[in-house]
Amino acid sequence: MPNPKSMPAHKNLSSQRTFKLALSSVAIALTLNLNAHAADDIKVAAVQQTEAPQTQVSSEFIFKYLVGEIAGQRGDLNLASNLFLDLAKSSRDPRLAERAAKVAVSANNPQVAMQAVSLWADLDPDSIEAQQASTQMLVASGKLDEAKPYLQKLLAKEDTRANGFLYLNTLLARQQDKNAVLLLVQELAQPYPKVPEAHFTVGHSAWAAGKNELALYELSIAESLHPGWEMNAILQGQVLFSQSPDETLKFYREFLKKYPESNEVRLTMARLLVNQKRFAEAKPEFLKLVKASNNNPEILVVVGLLSFQAGEFTESESYFQQALKADFKDPDQIYLYLGQIAEKQKNDTQALAYYNKVQPGERYLEAKISIAGVIARTQNVDAAITMLSELKEVNTEQMTVVSQAQANLLNQAKRYQEAYDLLNKAVNTYPNTPDIIYDFAMAAERVGQIEVSERELRKVILIKPDFAQAYNALGYSLADRNQKLDEANKLIEKALYLSPNDHYILDSMGWVKYRLGKLDQAADYLQRAYSTQSDPEIAAHLGEVLWQQGKHDEAQQTWEDALRAYPDNEVLINTSKKFKR
Repeated sequence: MPNPKSMPAHKNLSSQRTFKLALSSVAIALTLNLNAHAADDIKVAAVQQTEAPQTQVSSEFIFKYLVGEIAGQRGDLNLASNLFLDLAKSSRDPRLAERAAKVAVSANNPQVAMQAVSLWADLDPDSIEAQQASTQMLVASGKLDEAKPYLQKLLAKEDTRANGFLYLNTLLARQQDKNAVLLLVQELAQPYPKVPEAHFTVGHSAWAAGKNELALYELSIAESLHPGWEMNAILQGQVLFSQSPDETLKFYREFLKKYPESNEVRLTMARLLVNQKRFAEAKPEFLKLVKASNNNPEILVVVGLLSFQAGEFTESESYFQQALKADFKDPDQIYLYLGQIAEKQKNDTQALAYYNKVQPGERYLEAKISIAGVIARTQNVDAAITMLSELKEVNTEQMTVVSQAQANLLNQAKRYQEAYDLLNKAVNTYPNTPDIIYDFAMAAERVGQIEVSERELRKVILIKPDFAQAYNALGYSLADRNQKLDEANKLIEKALYLSPNDHYILDSMGWVKYRLGKLDQAADYLQRAYSTQSDPEIAAHLGEVLWQQGKHDEAQQTWEDALRAYPDNEVLINTSKKFKR
């Protein structure tokens, strides 16, 4: 199973997860110690806005308000949010409703948050923040029909309409029912036939729903309304990719002939060429990007990374050095890249020199782990593990990363039992740490402790219900062993919901569809995964599905291409041998 070191949910998400997603734009840490004047202002405004105006603040109002303040200061946010909601209902003060909503977010109380947000939006209909919060809550809860009036209101304003349609793509991205999303977006777009963003959003939703012809039709209209729009062109290319990479490249090239200054499209095409290992075709695009950037350090870094991926290490190093000279904002990140290039060129001394340039701060531990990798290769694994153990001024969170790095070194040396033992100790030392538990589960699977692996993955899901890779790992493990396929499918669906474009999860989804006998769906997911990342195990899976579809020549070609790049990958070797003619 593709399982990278740092592999960081549909309608049945837990209410807490749904709630967090819904109020992401208003999840603000509140300071609950208003000074006396501010408190008086709220109370006076509350009196003024009650349906039956009073001449003075009631003693009950003052009592509840003060209790809410004290509860908030003491950390009892559930009590505070409930009290502020009661006050908002009785006073009809939108500021108290807002207060209740935001405290409820911090309290992880979705029931109160939903009520408070709805009241806030009703009491302050001109508040954009209130409308967005209410919309997000309803959408994340799957209540698209109830969200529709808020979305229509968002799109009614001409000055915000275009951005409103683009916002829908993000807002609705996690909805599981893609057909329902498409119908909603079509209805919202219907009054605005001359707005290119409306057609773009319908096209995006159609693509997500698997309706590629409709997607291309809508995107073509968007192009006619807004010629040369790069975002639209990039999405058209992504839709065409389902036909073939060549169709996408042909489209991008024709677009660039018309609009040669479209560097985002050029960058997207260059990345695709690299992923397809068409390095000779990608190289001139790099040069055009660099020339167009006028030595912009960010572009230089991107081109350096593309060159690195293409195996052009000398040129990659040159771009990174130019970025340093152009005052790239994160030089430590460049030193890490340069160290990796030096390792690729078998220059370990130079690699260590670059890694040692990284200063204490955000990248420091990563540099030390890279140094440990060099030590493990040039000396021995034990020396590398000792070096990491002796790091000074490492906090608890960083120590978990160190333990993961040490276990990874042992895994690379195929000392799987030692890695399992080390992570078992780390799990006991740092309990309820999702990343450590996840790695322990993966280690357990490597040593054949399948029951332990499954138990620990389920534990991760309970502790961190938005941990996409835990769902993916458990689902893939079940699918690979051809067990509980319906559950495996649901687990991977949830993983894909949480991380829609992750190539490892797309691979898992393709694999479980294959196990379920759905070959066309399997091939589609695996093609998408392989186009994103040419991983050897994805190639093995894709080739197997193609073979079972009767596409033997295509399957053989897929394996042969992957074997040239990864001649020692055991999964790829065994799969290609199994179906060898």
